[in-house]
Amino acid sequence: MAGRQPAPGQTVGILGAGAIGSYMVMGLSEKYGDRLWVIADGERKARLEEQGLCINGRPYSLHVRTPKQARGVDVLFVCLKYNGLYGALDDIATIAGEGTIVVSLLNGIDSEETIGGRIGMEKLIYSLIRISAQREGNAIHFPLPKGTTGIYIGMPGKDGGQDPKVQTVAQVLSGTPIVYHVSNDILQDMWNKFGLNIARNLPQAVLGVGAGAYDDSIYVSDLCKKLRHEVVVIARAKGVEISETFSPGDYKPSQRYSTLQDLDAGRVTEIEMFSGALIRMGEQLKIPCPYNEMIYDLIKALEEKNSGRFTY
Repeated sequence: MAGRQPAPGQTVGILGAGAIGSYMVMGLSEKYGDRLWVIADGERKARLEEQGLCINGRPYSLHVRTPKQARGVDVLFVCLKYNGLYGALDDIATIAGEGTIVVSLLNGIDSEETIGGRIGMEKLIYSLIRISAQREGNAIHFPLPKGTTGIYIGMPGKDGGQDPKVQTVAQVLSGTPIVYHVSNDILQDMWNKFGLNIARNLPQAVLGVGAGAYDDSIYVSDLCKKLRHEVVVIARAKGVEISETFSPGDYKPSQRYSTLQDLDAGRVTEIEMFSGALIRMGEQLKIPCPYNEMIYDLIKALEEKNSGRFTY
């Protein structure tokens, strides 16, 4: 298969071994073998070395490196949860050598600037990922992406998909099970996904119901549209044109997206990355986001409930 063999000596690192990191492990293990490094330290490193990962029912042994051991890796995929990003900036700075290309596969709209502010924007390309996953312990299951799902890579501006760093990452992904798309309007793609996450992820999380509620309730559907509208207004103010309407893709009525999965598991959600980020941008632009302010408060209150703050 074309693109199956990596460039001689090329190494790839994965920081974060959750659902997205597992997708990358599944996709790149055969092509890169012991040159694919999952990066971790301390107890987490020991656990990953001992237990590996179970992905779609198949066990994967991992080649685990510390950040110092991974210094200068050719391509680094950052697959962390948003809540762990700021605490990982020192590790990312340790890992990224002069020639390292960094690809942030976090949800949201601002992780590239956050990482680039620490290590230099010249090391980054822009990206997003569209997959759905379920995780239990070290076992992860996701339907293999197809069509418009998968990874999008690019750089802002005309012909951003032709950037040499983007083409290097495309070569890394080529000839693997990973579905990827080289985008010539990556900022529009990122904002569209950001709006999709806010509109579809958050209302069901507050209600504790599956995605079928968007079809079965005019009220849930209306809230979805109003949340999306606020994203559209902010995006346009930043010079990115996205539509009020969007396709949610294929889903089951029982599907529970990531924010609800976090609440179900008693975890802190990524609401700061979604409505929190939009509200902060709105404050800078003097554009109100009342529906996102409301949903932000509700989800933060549900996090407090999960933490046991309310004992009455």
